[in-house]
Amino acid sequence: MNAPWPRRPRLVAGNWKMNRTASEGAALAGELRALTAAAPRARIALCPPFTALAAVNAALAGTPLLLGGQNLHAEAAGAWTGEISGSMLAAAGCRFVIVGHSERRHGLGEDDALVARKLKAAQRDGLTPIVCVGETLLEREGDRTAEVLVRQVRACYEGLDADAARATVIAYEPVWAIGTGKVASPAEAADSHRLIRATLDRVVRPGLGAEIAILYGGSVNPGNAASLFASDEIDGALVGGASLEAASFWRIVAAAG
Repeated sequence: MNAPWPRRPRLVAGNWKMNRTASEGAALAGELRALTAAAPRARIALCPPFTALAAVNAALAGTPLLLGGQNLHAEAAGAWTGEISGSMLAAAGCRFVIVGHSERRHGLGEDDALVARKLKAAQRDGLTPIVCVGETLLEREGDRTAEVLVRQVRACYEGLDADAARATVIAYEPVWAIGTGKVASPAEAADSHRLIRATLDRVVRPGLGAEIAILYGGSVNPGNAASLFASDEIDGALVGGASLEAASFWRIVAAAG
């Protein structure tokens, strides 16, 4: 049986995707800052576009809210026009970075090997990677969910020692639920989280799966957050659209404890 969630601190991360200018992002961060007096139990991270990182970081100063990037390049530096390195994100104040989001896997051709390189690049530069895994609708309907999750987790974690693996967060985001309004049931999500933990036990070392925080991502909103977080398997959420409005995002944070 997995350890109860207080052993794995909860995290709610807002992925703003390609939304909010620097001034708009600072305003949204300011609204959230005003809500921090409620002293949420969960850790909170905001992942704005690169152009808004500095403004959001300034708006979060002195609060427990943390900053994250949405992506990074696997290389430390070089002739990579339009890209950003982990060291640049860290210098901008980031503590987290999302790697392997389905919109990059399926829209921009990132494969498992590249996601694994980005995980290592994040850690090289002092960032905590939020490693995204998840199946498409076609894969789920073809009864391939387990195959896909095992492959994606193995590709990222094989060869990592326990300390490096423990210094990551995983986000299970069924691709068919992202931005569609469809949500995996708490039971479906918990089953996938258990499979991910079992895979970590096999790939890294027995018992490790119980030590790593696994978030759920996919149309999380204030109406379904509490039912998802009721499962000990679900350690938080990677939130898309609902993170773009302060009140709705804060209701999700509150539901996480």
